[in-house]
Amino acid sequence: MSLVRSWRGCCLLMCLFAGGVSAQEVETPAGTAAAPIRDMEAVVVHGVQPGPGLWRVSKDGHVLWILGTVSPLPNQIDWRADEVRAVIARSGQVLLSPGVVFDADVGFFGKLALAPSVWKVMRNEDGAELVDVLAPPLYTRWHAMKQRYLPRDGGIERKRPMFAAAELQAAAMKSIGLGQKPVVWPVVEAAAKAAGITPTPTSWKIKIEDPKAAVREFREGGMDDAVCLERTVDLVENDLPTLVERANAWAMGDVEALRRSPYEDAGAACMQAITQSGFVRNRGFGDLKAGVRQHWLSIAEAAVQRNEETFAMLPVDRLLEADGYLAALQARGYEIESP
Repeated sequence: MSLVRSWRGCCLLMCLFAGGVSAQEVETPAGTAAAPIRDMEAVVVHGVQPGPGLWRVSKDGHVLWILGTVSPLPNQIDWRADEVRAVIARSGQVLLSPGVVFDADVGFFGKLALAPSVWKVMRNEDGAELVDVLAPPLYTRWHAMKQRYLPRDGGIERKRPMFAAAELQAAAMKSIGLGQKPVVWPVVEAAAKAAGITPTPTSWKIKIEDPKAAVREFREGGMDDAVCLERTVDLVENDLPTLVERANAWAMGDVEALRRSPYEDAGAACMQAITQSGFVRNRGFGDLKAGVRQHWLSIAEAAVQRNEETFAMLPVDRLLEADGYLAALQARGYEIESP
């Protein structure tokens, strides 16, 4: 799974291995007031839905078809993906979504040796709890959301803000009927298999030569992941209706609605926290977002030159932003036709 697919995956892959725990309920701290909760207004669509059309990117008679993806999507939809199946059936290659993979060749026993260190990565230093590491106003807001969506998970209070944020977001999405059922990948996988195509990974693989030292640097790298939790709390407090509207727009094929409402979710804040950490800076990885885009472009251009038709998946917001993937392709001489 790539980092761009979800920032939750970004956290987990960054640590090589991860797991979750649950424990008893946590009481509201004395002297704190619960933050207001914005109730849902939008209704999640269900049943058979068309999904969005495809972007057509062409050059010298070769075509790259791009499916813009949105996450999370409604759990109870049946995607009528006739166009995608037809395009994949006549394509020479299927490109997976871009991302980052931190790769460490440590083998089975190496993983066992790393396990205790990785477990520590998920925890705050010196046994601290979130009430100790977050500013009081943020902790008050976090605790209100935690009590609503994760009331029985006391162990989460000992986790780093980034990991607590991932669990809160997943629980909130589940509560409104989003994100629990894979929608796009099963269709693409089955269509590729029927066409005899092995999908092509496009993740930028970064080799970790000394994984144990990397884990230590990740823990001690001065990463400010409180901003990641803060943005997630913002999302859960205020943006759930927006996520429902965007999920519905994707399901119903309303690309214009997606274009009119670009959305930068908590993933951007969490990725920025990682990018600015000592773990990344000390290893010379630079701008992860730019590196991922450049890596994808090199693979995509080679695929377009090789095949008459190619199919690819990209997050729709990365497609449409001013310096995004479509802009980069257009700057390289490709013609772009919107769905």
